[in-house]
Amino acid sequence: MTEAASSTTSQGVLRVGASRWLAVTAAVVVLDQWSKWLVTTHFDEFDSIVLLPVLEFMRLHNEGAAFSFLAGASGWQRWVFVSLGIGVSIVLTIWLTRLPRRGQGLLAAALSLVIGGAIGNVIDRIRYGHVVDFIRVHYEQWYFPAFNVADSAISVGAALLILDSLLNHGGD
Repeated sequence: MTEAASSTTSQGVLRVGASRWLAVTAAVVVLDQWSKWLVTTHFDEFDSIVLLPVLEFMRLHNEGAAFSFLAGASGWQRWVFVSLGIGVSIVLTIWLTRLPRRGQGLLAAALSLVIGGAIGNVIDRIRYGHVVDFIRVHYEQWYFPAFNVADSAISVGAALLILDSLLNHGGD
């Protein structure tokens, strides 16, 4: 049976494409939620432990988006960010399932990481009303905004999307 034939049903076209990459998405969600469970179980908000002179774990709650954008809003932002995260995850999952089974691994990995990160943070917003951040990188008095596993997956996924675009469309 050919790949094209294995992707169809008698009801119409069912594309599975690169959906096997959804295992990466699931791994990101599990790792993100497990790490946040550890932090919320062992730390109160603002408790911290120094791991290295430039790295610490500190439990923080972010009611906003990246870099605490809209954190001071009256609460409406929670459901906007939940809706946005769910919407983006659906669109990217459809994109992922429409990719060929082989040949676009970098793009598939990127989409899987972004989806996993978005879902991880959506779970927090629904459960707690905020995202649990805990990784703080700093140098002397300069602090990078706190982040978590989901944020890291989104950032790496976005970088891979840019890299894939440059590699595949750079000469166009």
